[in-house]
Amino acid sequence: MIFPMLHVASPTFCSQVRLRLRECDLVVIEGIRGKSVGVSVLTLAYRFAPRRRRNGLQEQRDDLLLPEDVPVVNPDVTAAEAIEDLRTLPRWMYVLLMVVAPVMGLVFALRGPRAFLDEDLVVEDLPSTLRAEMMADGPVERALTGRRDQRLLDALGEIHTQRGAESIRVAIVYGAGHVPAIVSGLWDRYAYRPREAEWLTVFIAE
Repeated sequence: MIFPMLHVASPTFCSQVRLRLRECDLVVIEGIRGKSVGVSVLTLAYRFAPRRRRNGLQEQRDDLLLPEDVPVVNPDVTAAEAIEDLRTLPRWMYVLLMVVAPVMGLVFALRGPRAFLDEDLVVEDLPSTLRAEMMADGPVERALTGRRDQRLLDALGEIHTQRGAESIRVAIVYGAGHVPAIVSGLWDRYAYRPREAEWLTVFIAE
């Protein structure tokens, strides 16, 4: 079961995810291990918003999502590895990313979810192929997710090898940006394919 997550969401969304995780036998969860100044700067983009009560949002936290009695695996990178990957970007791009992230967080905190929603936005279940490829192939996207996606798929491969004969339900709780790599990776390696989907409301922009 794949749970595409956002770093901030309504409390109702988090509680709905938690209820579903209780039905799982194993949870594979995202979460950069350790701390660094660079990672702290980047996470300001979503740590500001929940602090303003009128936004009605809360930050994704393990204690709010994870049931106590379900085993958890975290195959994510360390903070040092995350910054190492970002430093492969051109210097101007790296500096710009570090400057823009806190600004985006401040705008998000002041305006709430509407800050990133266009009034004329059309929500599509399946974005155009060109747009999806552009998003997936950008240098920032590769630096942010490349090594992390590989670590995740390797961990899922170990679970498949060790417990593939068991009838268990494995939850993958990762950011929505990782989902294309998860779906394509599981298909290419093991021929897993989506069987059904359920929509949950992350937040309501008022």
